[in-house]
Amino acid sequence: MEEALKAERRGSVPVGAVVVNRDQVVSMAGNEVMRIHDPTAHAEILAIRRACLALKSPLLDGFDIYVTLEPCTMCAQAISLARIRRLYFGAYETKYGAVEHGPRIFNFAIHKTEVIGGIRETQCGQILHDFFDRKRKFITHCHNIPLSATESRK
Repeated sequence: MEEALKAERRGSVPVGAVVVNRDQVVSMAGNEVMRIHDPTAHAEILAIRRACLALKSPLLDGFDIYVTLEPCTMCAQAISLARIRRLYFGAYETKYGAVEHGPRIFNFAIHKTEVIGGIRETQCGQILHDFFDRKRKFITHCHNIPLSATESRK
């Protein structure tokens, strides 16, 4: 969850991921979409890339990944392609999730990753809820700011 909070401080959606091999952390990442202006810079993708680079291998057989949010289609497919053994995730994502919701990627993937969802679901969900609540309040506040006298005459 610490990686998710770091992502939030960078202005990205607060999602964090950790790749583990037998209780040893191999890589960690938080969402960096906004920071590096890359729509593929999801926490899972970055954590998988870092683990593969560290191990000099495109495969993470026997490794596990912990994520604060149910992965999207892109991330679920990357998890499968990396042959990650087990996915643990926190909050369920009914809109963009692709593991327990939507396309259910692992039902059709060549590598079937084991899935355990709902780990610290309340805490992970609260971080996301608070982030989007603050964002909505900020947008609402910005729309309610009156234009200056000079701007309103244009």
